[in-house]
Amino acid sequence: MSTGAILAIVIPVAVVIALIVLAVALNRRRRQRLREQFGPEYDRTVDDAGSRRAAEYDLASREQRHESLDIKPLSSGARERYAREWRGVQEEFVDRPDGAVHDADRLVTALMQERGYPTEDSEQRMRDLSVEHGRTLEHYRAAHEINALSSTPKQATTEQLRGAMVHYRALFDELLSNGNQAGPGRT
Repeated sequence: MSTGAILAIVIPVAVVIALIVLAVALNRRRRQRLREQFGPEYDRTVDDAGSRRAAEYDLASREQRHESLDIKPLSSGARERYAREWRGVQEEFVDRPDGAVHDADRLVTALMQERGYPTEDSEQRMRDLSVEHGRTLEHYRAAHEINALSSTPKQATTEQLRGAMVHYRALFDELLSNGNQAGPGRT
């Protein structure tokens, strides 16, 4: 076989191998970025989707949707107002634990709405929050579950309600603390 024929075979094979290696490296980098950004939500989405590819497509679509949202910073007055309202909800817990949990949910939802998150559909709300708040989203889910229990008389214990307040507080603090700056790509 001539040198030209060997090169005609070796060069395309080398190019194909190089493209495969590049594709694998880019896929790993994208996967790592998604894992870092979404935290535990990445694994949860993989479990729910049934495959890594479907989950990563879902997470990428969440990012795209999130980019179209107008997530905005809070004024210092709004941050102070929300912090004051939260203190009131915490004080209410002593006398009315289930009422305080419902009020905490309402306050977190109001804060999300003021920041620019759509709040009509709770599943979509979770998906939208996961882009920037994937690490605290489990707190929000847990609080929601306990809040739903407390809607039926005597279904949630005071300790569970206290846990719900702690869970709501985790997302509340995160929304409040980075509510003074615009999200990625925003001014």
